[in-house]
Amino acid sequence: MSETMTRKEALELLSKPKGKRSKFRNVPVVIDGIRFASKREGAYYCELKLREKAGEVGGVELQRRFALLGKDGMLICTYVADFCFWDHVEDRFRCIDVKGVETDVFKIKRKLMKSCLGIDVEVVK
Repeated sequence: MSETMTRKEALELLSKPKGKRSKFRNVPVVIDGIRFASKREGAYYCELKLREKAGEVGGVELQRRFALLGKDGMLICTYVADFCFWDHVEDRFRCIDVKGVETDVFKIKRKLMKSCLGIDVEVVK
């Protein structure tokens, strides 16, 4: 026995939103075949590519993972930076996170990065 749906039922089904909205209303974007969590993050990537081409930065890494270990060597958590690179202009290593909203979890991980590895995580809004 097959059920058929009316035209009206089909239109109602198709007009419903697909999937749920992002918690922070970010819109994912794909640039150069790379998926970024937000338009803002994608725009920063484009800016970084231009700076790399100009020789201002080098060694750009996307989604670099950092293991955050306690004094006993036990893994506390892992932090994933949006971008890490060497800034030739400022002559230093930079770790960047593009954020619209700084969550409590991010704030803790940012402090752990400084405490465990001595790395300042910079926030780009």
